[in-house]
Amino acid sequence: MTFSQSYTIARRRKAFTLIEIMLAVAIFAIVLVAINGVFYSALRLRRKASEAIEQSLPVQQAVSIIKRDLQGLVAPGGTLTGPLQSGVATTTTGSGSSMDQQGGTVIYTATGIIDETSPWANVQKVSYSLRQPTLQTSRGGKDLFRLVTRNLLPVAQEEVEEQWLLGDVQQLQFYFYDGTGWRNTWDSTTETSVLPQAIKLQIDLAQGDTGTKAPLEVVVPVTVCVRTNQTQNAGG
Repeated sequence: MTFSQSYTIARRRKAFTLIEIMLAVAIFAIVLVAINGVFYSALRLRRKASEAIEQSLPVQQAVSIIKRDLQGLVAPGGTLTGPLQSGVATTTTGSGSSMDQQGGTVIYTATGIIDETSPWANVQKVSYSLRQPTLQTSRGGKDLFRLVTRNLLPVAQEEVEEQWLLGDVQQLQFYFYDGTGWRNTWDSTTETSVLPQAIKLQIDLAQGDTGTKAPLEVVVPVTVCVRTNQTQNAGG
């Protein structure tokens, strides 16, 4: 055997066979498919997490605003305050146009922002209402609005500022704890105790693609003390 023949045989032994190449391609394809599945699963998980965060932010913001209003509750009987009443619906806006909404709860709260451009104090009149959405959604819920009145002086027509809080709301309900149980109505003008001991907010969201959602509940204790200036004369 010559030197050239032995060199050719050695080169043939170092080369890959067709079966080895096909086996390597098959293994590489399997690994690539597995990596592709993991990558797209991570993308779907990231998209679902982003959607869940985007949907929860308006709910958290709306609940935070209403909770702050309830925590800043002002006792009735003052010069620029009014009664705490539930089931009172505002039928007109500041421009006089009618609104489609459910009866809301009217409260006076010290959450107004004092600035140099408006002469009003921090006490403001706040109510909440549900009305039909301007854009029809697939869930069939309503829009939750916060109606704010800063000028509490007697006027011919109130100037109401409408603030959109949340969409796809099925029901908004306030419950009032009188010391023995929860009630769904309250009127401080007729109650023996002017204010309840606690107020519970319940928001029922419309059904989404995932089915029925559990209602959101927030309980806020009422820490306002109502006092009177009446004095009793001692007999002598």
